[in-house]
Formats: sequence, C-alpha cells, structure tokens
Amino acid sequence: MIIGITGSFGSGKTTVAKMFASLGAYVIDADKVYHSLIRQRGGCYKKIVNHFGKDILAERGRIDKTKLGRIVFKDASKLRLLNSVTHPEIIKEIKKIVKSKKIGTVVIDAPLLIESGFYKEADRIILVANKKEEQVKRVRESASLPAKEILKRIRMQMPFKKKLAFADFIIDNSGSRRDTLTQVKEIWKKQGA
Repeated sequence: MIIGITGSFGSGKTTVAKMFASLGAYVIDADKVYHSLIRQRGGCYKKIVNHFGKDILAERGRIDKTKLGRIVFKDASKLRLLNSVTHPEIIKEIKKIVKSKKIGTVVIDAPLLIESGFYKEADRIILVANKKEEQVKRVRESASLPAKEILKRIRMQMPFKKKLAFADFIIDNSGSRRDTLTQVKEIWKKQGA
C-alpha cells in the first residue's frame, strides 16, 4: 500500500511521516529525493543550470538552494519551470524506490504530491492541517527564512481547500504531538497496515 502525505509548507508532514515510520511504514521523503537530483551528478542538475543560469551556483559548482529559491518564489512561471524539470524525475526516482522495497506500507512525504500528479500513484492521501501561525513558527525554527518569505511560499502552493478534494484523511496537527500520534494510529489501524 502507498500512502501519500501532503500539506502546506510547515504543516508538519515530516513529523506525521516519522510517526508512520515508527509504526512500521517505509518512508520516502520527496524533498530528499529532490535534493539528490539537484546535486552535480543528479538527474536534474544540468537542466536547472541551463534554465536558471550560473548565478544560482555556489562554490564548487553546487546549486545554491537559497539563490534558486529567491528566483522561483518571486515568479510563479519560474516555479512552474523548475517543477516541470524536477517533478518527472522525482516521480521516476520514487517509483524506482517503491519497486525495490518489498514492504507492506510505503509512505511518501511530498509537499507537492497533488500538484506533481503523483497522488495518482497513492492508494490513500493524507492531508496534514495546521494553523498558518504554527506553520510560520515551525519553518522559522528549522530554516532561517523571514515570516514574510514563508507566507509567500505558502501562498504559492495549492490552497488547502483545493487539496481537501483529494484527501482520504485529514490530520489536524495543531494540537499536541500526542494528539497527532493518536490520529496517525487510527489511520494505521483502519488501513490494516
């Protein structure tokens, strides 16, 4: 079984995915797959540099994600361009990983699960919900981005209300960690995983 977990920037998708891992699921983090693909020997590196220029490169030729982020989160068409380069490769890599695993339940932690079209590969979709203030707080704790930048990135993602139409389950991640884990366990039990 493949369970896709999605939600807005800072909603707590990764926390929820880790909870599923603690119950026995094999978790694939789409962001980690993306980072491996934009490395110098990764499948997307050359295309990204060709599209966005050498100004996005840091020392030793690696892609500076902060510089690239400043470009794509300022202009929706550039974000679409980046996604058109990376999404097919991310999907291909995730499919390869899923195929290689002989395990009952695979959880895909993917912020753009729906936007990329990968939701079609999942048996169940879980949408993680959280208050905007909490999302901003979470992201500020893990990344050095100003609140204004975080809110801009949240606005550039598919609105929560549109994502609801794709969700089989919604996890409210605005309470305690224990509350979230209770919801995860309930879904795990319902799926017979």
